[in-house]
Amino acid sequence: MTTSTISIAAACLLDDGGRLLLVRKRGTRAFMLPGGKHEPGETAIQALLRELGEELDLHLSPNALIPLGHFQADAANEPGMRVDAHVFIASLPHSVQPAAELEELAWLNPDGETPQNLAPLLREQVIPALLAHLG
Repeated sequence: MTTSTISIAAACLLDDGGRLLLVRKRGTRAFMLPGGKHEPGETAIQALLRELGEELDLHLSPNALIPLGHFQADAANEPGMRVDAHVFIASLPHSVQPAAELEELAWLNPDGETPQNLAPLLREQVIPALLAHLG
């Protein structure tokens, strides 16, 4: 069976206390990073800035984003799919509320207990990379 890949861009948004913002889409179980799929012709940064505006009414400048890395993992909510993700870090400048397809926000202390319902990309790759980066 051939596995399809979804190209996404996502952000590790950290509050003043160093907590990581997680989002859960309507009708799903897994928490993941805010962000989403690229539209045709978009760069990773353009896709991420658009998605953050749509999902969280958050409008960052491109230079607020620090590249964390490029990761691949099984998609959390789409069986048989993989995600190819460019992940960035940014400080969260103000509080946010879920919009668009988001149903719930949660906060995670990156060096604390990891809940079971995290997306594979977040649990297996992004959190370890974020902890190494924050060192």
